[in-house]
Amino acid sequence: QLPLVESGGGLVQAGGSLRLSCAASASGGTFSNYAMGWFRHAPGKEREFVATITRTGRSTTYADSVKGRFTISRDNAKKAVNLQMNSLKPEDTAVYSCAAEIWGVGASAASEYEYWGQGTQVTVSS
Repeated sequence: QLPLVESGGGLVQAGGSLRLSCAASASGGTFSNYAMGWFRHAPGKEREFVATITRTGRSTTYADSVKGRFTISRDNAKKAVNLQMNSLKPEDTAVYSCAAEIWGVGASAASEYEYWGQGTQVTVSS
């Protein structure tokens, strides 16, 4: 098991920034064994891939819709993964969840991830 807890969501105006964090439980094993991803789910829409980062943090992948605006990073010593979101748009409004993929290479498919956080709400007003 790898309990994950997200934080940092909130209400922001279009063009603003937010930084999401996802912390893994200290009892959850070796954090660097997991590739980490961020996904989002907006009302009436399918869950959408946002970004992923490999176990070492050397490689990242982004959805086209967030490329150039969002940055994913991780700190394996602190068992945390972050998502810096800049130039936010109203269409970024969603519940954002982090997920962990054991021994993963950083997948964009949600089905590849074994553990999920509860999510944090991000609302961008126009």
